[in-house]
Amino acid sequence: MRKFVNSVLIIGIILIAVHSSSEVFANENLHSGSLKTSVQQNEKTVNGKVTDSGGEPLPGVTVILKGTTKGTTTDFDGNYSLSNIPEDGILVFSFLGMQDIEESIQNKNELNVTMLGQTIGLEEVVAIGYGTQKKSDLTGSIVSVGTDDMKSLPLASVGEAMQGKAAGVQVISSGTPGSDPTFRIRGIGTINNNDPLLVIDGVPTQSGLNQLNMDDVQSINILKDASATAIYGSRGANGVVIITTKSGKAGKGLISFNAYYGIQEATNMVEMLNASEFAALHNEMMVNAGQVQNPEYGDPSSLGEGTDWLGAIFGSAPIQNYSVSYSGGNEKSSYYVSGNYFDQEGIVNNTGFKRYTLKFNSDTKILDKVKFGNNITLNHDDKYSGDYSIIDAMKALPTQPVKNADGSFAGPVGIPMWYGDVINPVGRSEINKNTTLGYNLMGSVFGEIEIVNGLTFKSLAGIKANFWQSRSWAPKYNWQPTPQEQSYLGESWNRSITWNWDNTLTYKTTINDLHKLTVMAGTSAQENKFKYMNGSIQKFASDLTQQLDNGLSQKNIGGNENDWSLLSYMARVNYSYADKYLFTATVRRDGSSRFGSNHKWGIFPSGSAAWRISEEDFFEPVKFVDDLKIRAGYGVTGNQEIGNYSFASALNIIKYNLNDNLVNAVVPIVMPNPNVQWESQKQANIGFDATILDQRLNITFDAYIKNTEDMLVPASIPITTGYSDIYVPSINAGEIENKGIELSITSHNLKGDFTWDTDFNISVNRNEVKSLNDTIPMARGSVGFNQQISRIEVGHAMDVFYGFVTDGVFQNEQEVAEHAFQVPGEDSYSRTSPGDIRFLDLNSDGVIDDDDRTYIGNPNPDFIFALNNTFSYKNFDLSIFLQGVYGNDIYNANRIWSEGMAVAQNQSIGTLDRWTGEGTSNSVPRAVFNDPNKNIRPSDRFIEDGSYLRVKNVTLGYSFPEKIVQKAKMSSARIYVTGTNLFTFTKYTGFDPEVGVNGIDLNTYPVTKTYSLGVNISF
Repeated sequence: MRKFVNSVLIIGIILIAVHSSSEVFANENLHSGSLKTSVQQNEKTVNGKVTDSGGEPLPGVTVILKGTTKGTTTDFDGNYSLSNIPEDGILVFSFLGMQDIEESIQNKNELNVTMLGQTIGLEEVVAIGYGTQKKSDLTGSIVSVGTDDMKSLPLASVGEAMQGKAAGVQVISSGTPGSDPTFRIRGIGTINNNDPLLVIDGVPTQSGLNQLNMDDVQSINILKDASATAIYGSRGANGVVIITTKSGKAGKGLISFNAYYGIQEATNMVEMLNASEFAALHNEMMVNAGQVQNPEYGDPSSLGEGTDWLGAIFGSAPIQNYSVSYSGGNEKSSYYVSGNYFDQEGIVNNTGFKRYTLKFNSDTKILDKVKFGNNITLNHDDKYSGDYSIIDAMKALPTQPVKNADGSFAGPVGIPMWYGDVINPVGRSEINKNTTLGYNLMGSVFGEIEIVNGLTFKSLAGIKANFWQSRSWAPKYNWQPTPQEQSYLGESWNRSITWNWDNTLTYKTTINDLHKLTVMAGTSAQENKFKYMNGSIQKFASDLTQQLDNGLSQKNIGGNENDWSLLSYMARVNYSYADKYLFTATVRRDGSSRFGSNHKWGIFPSGSAAWRISEEDFFEPVKFVDDLKIRAGYGVTGNQEIGNYSFASALNIIKYNLNDNLVNAVVPIVMPNPNVQWESQKQANIGFDATILDQRLNITFDAYIKNTEDMLVPASIPITTGYSDIYVPSINAGEIENKGIELSITSHNLKGDFTWDTDFNISVNRNEVKSLNDTIPMARGSVGFNQQISRIEVGHAMDVFYGFVTDGVFQNEQEVAEHAFQVPGEDSYSRTSPGDIRFLDLNSDGVIDDDDRTYIGNPNPDFIFALNNTFSYKNFDLSIFLQGVYGNDIYNANRIWSEGMAVAQNQSIGTLDRWTGEGTSNSVPRAVFNDPNKNIRPSDRFIEDGSYLRVKNVTLGYSFPEKIVQKAKMSSARIYVTGTNLFTFTKYTGFDPEVGVNGIDLNTYPVTKTYSLGVNISF
């Protein structure tokens, strides 16, 4: 914490010095400019006061002399004074949440202004893809995510900050430092890639949110329904997230500094057995299997607590972030420059993520009708980890130390059935080094020209260049039970360069103040080239010479490259009549290199309409409704994330014997499919937007149904064709349906000195597989031991859990004899016995086998929800954000090992309730070596309720009073404390219920709880 405070003080002093210097420089320029101006025309001083519609003074209003950078801001009482300004000047008044005002000062020495508030939400401009539109004119389902509070969140990725902020958008985070979250917009629409398209400053991409500095983000708009996403054609099926970064505003230069420092820890720790408890269990396990007990466990109570392996691999870890930006401009140009340093150490030993970001955005009007600009982000990141394994830390025996007496890492020595075979997880996490260094460029440059009044041509060129190198180093060691005799070094170099070039013509006109028309037509081209090369080697003369050239054996080298390209034509028409009847129609034609030769091109149309019923004369008596709009839309989109060469045959190099000579040959492995095409999605949406009670309540409701057709699924290829029946081509033969409802409510509960605002959203989605290419279900979701727990089958939701149904625990031999055969045999140590799990005989054939499996759980939630309350009193602000998921199941695969009680591995405290004799337990089986009954087979034993309610974020802030801020020559100053993931209310027994889309918890890096302190300062 001391380092954080010192860093804040040092950077603050530097910023004050820079700001003071810039003020002196600016004043000198202004004075020299004034001298020149005084020769040309008369100048004067104008004073005045700015108030709101209620007569209250407005502090912090920007007052700018139009056409210049000369300006000031109002003081705490709303007063301002501006000197040395021309007699015929025009002042521009601007303030967040208010409508801008322009006033002439001719013949005026005093100018008082009353500013009017904008209509909440309705006048907000949102990005819609290749353009913008007022929220009041939207006909599709588009949601805006607020970014004001992101600078208070101790998170690595913009995506994580979006969790719970938008109805219909499920965001699943991971605790892994530097990881991007998983997005699902309106459910799972394919068995393949479900990630939405990201458009960052005009650059379409599938990844990269962890490369952005959250303080640089100006707006986030999520396009959800097909009428909104069809403008992106074959890439819009999974939804579109449009992110726009900040730009400068007219006025004097503004320096902003944001920083926080926090401490992270695990939200929950799974409790494992101590040494005494494990020894007692192990003795029992040996006896029940007819095996000899470990003599060292003769008196379990004498062993005490032993080693806490989870405590040794987990710990608290710091997270810190520092951002500084400088922005400003005038009527003709603006600029925004920022730098960011982010450092997150992981709560798992030797894991972490560092990021360095530079940002430069600008735009300039070189003529009245010509504008150029750029948005550039440079990023370097460093992800690092040891060879950590949370599962191995759970398995390691508490009877063994972390280190030997000589300081070397310890390991199990002796018979594996007594001492286990887990390699020291702490040692592997510390000596093995895995790093990934990324060097990234993402940005765009654009030019706009207004050809004639209302007709604008825009050309935008974007690039996303990613270069990253990965390195894995594992030195040799002589630990038990399996020494690593040779050191290992593996390295890889990767390059991915994507460029896009978009050209659009946009025409806007208004006829007779009734007809508003916007027409956009354009083209888009995009291409990606990816290349990688890797190598590895073993056995080094010295571990100090860690280069590939210095290895002596097991040399390996590999590499490959691929590319794809897309050419598109699109058009959109927006029409409104009297601001009451709104219509939108879009069409896009895509040609993709990923499609087969018979389907290179696809057409994706959409249409939507809205009726602002509140603008009708007959609606005028309904005084409590400010605005009411009913929407409906339908469209077709696609998913081109199908792999680059699905239409071609995959070839492989083999060796075969010809006349006693080894001969190389190239043989086809996968049958080609020239008919492969994008996965298409048809979606219908209806909804309404309402603002009522004098803008105190805003409601948005949507109902939708979307059908994914032509979903790519594995083809059934008989081996008689000569092709592999394992590596098979994909064909467009599947169908999935998603349908649901979404509700968002924003209310302004209290106004005045004490304000209280509430945001609530809830989403319900139902998912069903309608067809596959075969009647044979698809098995997925490996959980080890060659077991797969998930299944895709017609008539069910995606990735539902499939396995055996448990029916308690056998209490005696009679119950075993009277039940269907599970594992028969004469040897009581190798068959089903009392204390084993009883599985239901679902087909009543007297035998428990694979035919008795059924659907045992669903990882898809019934609904997701979030609630945010924001309070403010004078200079204090408090926000409490709750987020949750309900109705989903989790397959806790960690319990296969931690409650298996079949080998020499530590177990969780849940096994303390194990069966030890008739009547002792009817849920946790006996401990028995080798598990003859296969108690750990996939079953509902490991299915748990994954519902949770989480106190996602609590932030308490204090903004320093205006008088203090002005004395310090600052524009604003705020200090805050934040708690993230503070409390999680759940029945789930694992580390954290946020485990992934498929609902399988297997060695998942848990989400962290964080306490942080931060500051926001502007000059």
